[in-house]
Amino acid sequence: MEYPQLAVMNISHRYFDLEEFFSSAAASGYTCCELWTGMHLYVDCHGYDSLEQVRELSQQYGVRIVGLCPEQNNPKPWNIAARGNEARARTLAYFKNVVDIAAELGAEQVMVSSGWAFLNEPIEDAWGRSASMLRAIAEHAGECGVRLVLEALQPVESMIVNSAADTKRMIEAVDHPALKACLDLGAMAVAGDTIDDYFDLLGDDVAHVHFVDVAADGTTHLAWGDGDRDMRADLDRLVARGYRGVVSAETYDWRYFADPAAADAQVMAEYRRAIGA
Repeated sequence: MEYPQLAVMNISHRYFDLEEFFSSAAASGYTCCELWTGMHLYVDCHGYDSLEQVRELSQQYGVRIVGLCPEQNNPKPWNIAARGNEARARTLAYFKNVVDIAAELGAEQVMVSSGWAFLNEPIEDAWGRSASMLRAIAEHAGECGVRLVLEALQPVESMIVNSAADTKRMIEAVDHPALKACLDLGAMAVAGDTIDDYFDLLGDDVAHVHFVDVAADGTTHLAWGDGDRDMRADLDRLVARGYRGVVSAETYDWRYFADPAAADAQVMAEYRRAIGA
């Protein structure tokens, strides 16, 4: 059986430099990564840092960048459901820059969310702004040969897209071939959805997976082995539904910040055990 390739993310390496991330990823056996822009690659609505170091480190350590995960959720200013002409113009410029970075680095995709709504406004107002912005970003992404993958958020993060059904509705509202879906196991579990729910509703539009362990108390984005999910069962289900993409280990919790490399190595060990490698 051919299992999805496991990618690593630098989101928990925020207190280490970028070379430590690529070096430790390679040492643990990773050959691809999803690059979080946070502390390691500055980008805003005006431009972005030189990509030379990122490209050189990726090549030096043999860890290919398959996608970008840009900063975008509350309280970050780049809200896809932003309100007001100036905020919307800045947000669109920001995401166009992120798409351009992905294209320059040879990455296939950019992670996007629905953005977030104000608590004292009708949710459908924010929904409409989100769909409009996603369509504008998707148009630029399509021109650059990059796809967008839409990730559902947990209710504490946003009220716009929280479930597989919400994701399907938003993709249909945007109606652009460059916009696909990301199945995040954490958001999925919190919403009460299953892997089958995502594929039943979205089929081949499921183009990426954020692959994390989840504890019984609802704590998400844990390193595999620190929660209660069955990795082998999840991998088998993805394969059974025809998924052939990458699964990114979005290990993100304060407990990993002091030694993120150890958490990444733990995830790889769990993966190799699960697939019988």
